[in-house]
Amino acid sequence: MTADALVYHPTVSHYLRFVATTVGRDKLLRTLQYFSRFYAWYLFRTNAPTRLITPFETIKKQFALTRKALRLGKNVEHFKAAAAAMDDNKTRDEFLRYCAIGRQLGYGMYLSLDMATYLDAAGIWKSETAKRLQKEAYRAWLVGLLFNTMAGLYTLWGLRQREQEVNKADGEGVVESKKIERERTATNLQLVSDVCDLTIPGSALGYADLDDGIVGLAGTTSSLIGVWASWKKTA
Repeated sequence: MTADALVYHPTVSHYLRFVATTVGRDKLLRTLQYFSRFYAWYLFRTNAPTRLITPFETIKKQFALTRKALRLGKNVEHFKAAAAAMDDNKTRDEFLRYCAIGRQLGYGMYLSLDMATYLDAAGIWKSETAKRLQKEAYRAWLVGLLFNTMAGLYTLWGLRQREQEVNKADGEGVVESKKIERERTATNLQLVSDVCDLTIPGSALGYADLDDGIVGLAGTTSSLIGVWASWKKTA
């Protein structure tokens, strides 16, 4: 009976739906990858022996390569989303529409360039241009993140303007106020994730002098936010 209760528990079914998605598995791997990056840095800074650091360095590298493989072909999804945003006549705010186009094109270019470096990263076919392509990939990712960050800040400003117009004295105003609060929470969470992710390409391109500890913690934070969002979507 105990085994049946465990097997048929709703949480187990939810977990299976979660890990059945590529996004869910990627976010879990990403969390472990960036936590390992942070913890390897921490062990090094505390003069831990090499035998303790090596496993986390290996996890960081191997999971990064695994995630690179999982991303192969995903660039098409973002280019399609960019095209859809260009043709979207229903969006009332043009600024948000342009931010969506910029974000999707940035992510699409990032994944295209990142895909071009896979054979070199996997040790299958070494290329002299791989480092340059990876650098350009980080630059494209940075552009996509900046567009998304601008959209987030603009959305928060818009929500504040809407909130000032709401009359909380009537029922419709109360409902609208709760809706605005939910949208603000989701936007703030995404903004935190984007700001954390900005440290990764920013550090890799030399725009910010950040050590692996900061980048690792920032990447872990944004990954956990991604895990939570993916978990909610598969509820």
